Amino acid sequence: MLLLEERYKPVAELLLTSGTCPRCVLRFCCIGFPAPYRLPYQELAAELWKSLRSDGDISPPCKKVRLEALDGCKSEISGDVKDADVSEEPQTCNVCLGILQQHCSTEFVKKIFHKVQSAGYEFQDFVFSVSLPAQLLVREHSTWLQAQQEMRKQDRLLEKADVIQLKEAYKWIIHPMISEELGVQAVSKSFFEVGVVFCHQETDEDCHFLATVCKDCFKPTKNKQSIFTRMAVVKALDKIKDSDFCLHFPWPPSSPKTTCQVVDIQCNHASVFVAGRYNKYSRTLPQTPWVIDGERKMESSVEELITEQLMAVFKVDSFNFSSSGREDVDVRTLGRGRPFTIELLNPHRVQFTEQDMKDLQQKINNSDKIKVRDLQIVSRDAVAHMKEGEEEKTKCYSALIWTEKSIRKEDLEFLNDMKELKIIQKTPLRVLHRRPLAARCRIIHTMKAEYVDEHHFRLYLKTQAGTYIKEFAHGDFGRTVPNIGSMMKTTADILELDVESVDVDWPPALED
Repeated sequence: MLLLEERYKPVAELLLTSGTCPRCVLRFCCIGFPAPYRLPYQELAAELWKSLRSDGDISPPCKKVRLEALDGCKSEISGDVKDADVSEEPQTCNVCLGILQQHCSTEFVKKIFHKVQSAGYEFQDFVFSVSLPAQLLVREHSTWLQAQQEMRKQDRLLEKADVIQLKEAYKWIIHPMISEELGVQAVSKSFFEVGVVFCHQETDEDCHFLATVCKDCFKPTKNKQSIFTRMAVVKALDKIKDSDFCLHFPWPPSSPKTTCQVVDIQCNHASVFVAGRYNKYSRTLPQTPWVIDGERKMESSVEELITEQLMAVFKVDSFNFSSSGREDVDVRTLGRGRPFTIELLNPHRVQFTEQDMKDLQQKINNSDKIKVRDLQIVSRDAVAHMKEGEEEKTKCYSALIWTEKSIRKEDLEFLNDMKELKIIQKTPLRVLHRRPLAARCRIIHTMKAEYVDEHHFRLYLKTQAGTYIKEFAHGDFGRTVPNIGSMMKTTADILELDVESVDVDWPPALED
């Protein structure tokens, strides 16, 4: 038998006779454990009335009210509650709008199961989320004010925080049912999410009065279709005076003709992050797709050559590509390569062995334009290591330099002696359209020059990250000072540039 505390019995009677469903009655009577909510609906209604009439002082409502409020749970005017009359349709709860009445059934759980099954995800557990209409907050606030008033008659308090949240009660009921269908546990945190989105058009205007009383709580935003978001409504309900609220939204809330509708059952898997290092051997391959004014300039890119295979294998919706810096389209990346990471959004397949990743790496490496190494799945937190010390890390380059003035080997020796050379670089003209104008101090840590012929030499540099090497060679019309041309008192330019190393110790090296 349901044990209802004596202090809550007046609240329970008030709500039951006002069109509130038995499960919502439990919430406002602060029943904080799952078992009673999981009782069959009509059995719970009967138990509630038995509990209320146990002292003999409370009479059940008239037949019409019983049929509407108790989901057809029917009893005589006196005596024990008898079997429910299932031929009568229950009245939609004026608090939960039918969510705890109509959407806890086996049939509804099977709909969720079929949605998840057809989506084709790999998962070991799941988290269940519920999106509720904002007007439910208004109806709950109204019910709480009335229940609070009833408790005050006994010189007792009913804090709003003590009322069991609708989401929590709903999950208590439906979690075991979904878990049984899916064969995995519902947990508080999971990479895989199953979500149900409810709406109730009939009562959409319930919270509109708040925008008049609490105007500053509702501000239009570009990304929201309605100003009546849950956060805005919560803010307004915290601010509005009880008297003003009751004036605009009198008790009891109207009993709607329709129940909440499920507008969507959503499945989503948290992003998977794949990291590695890439080499680029082509001087006609951009790092990312090169599109100018809607026109594609190159047929492929490093990003596409890598992600094409990943998207197919992980079965993802989309991705985000990032790397430790970037090279120009005509610059090769050699040595151990450049670290990169790819966020794979909403992957359907997520279980991969080390051998699976090696096989995937081999598929990517069928291209003669790029090669990938150390391909591995990493955590979201680990990705931050790639960006740590962005300004402090160093990079090594090899550049073939042309000089207008003829040179000898002796003319290059002073470059070998330079250490920790500070230069000032204004944003290069070639990137000024996409980066802000600024003057940046950069350091050339070391240089080594090798004579090729009277107009060419190869320069090996170790520099601070973020240094524009091409501009350091030709000066960019005086925007980089000093530069190779100014130091050698001639016009200089780069003919070829290679990235020899990116000195970031991430991701961890793997055995070949």
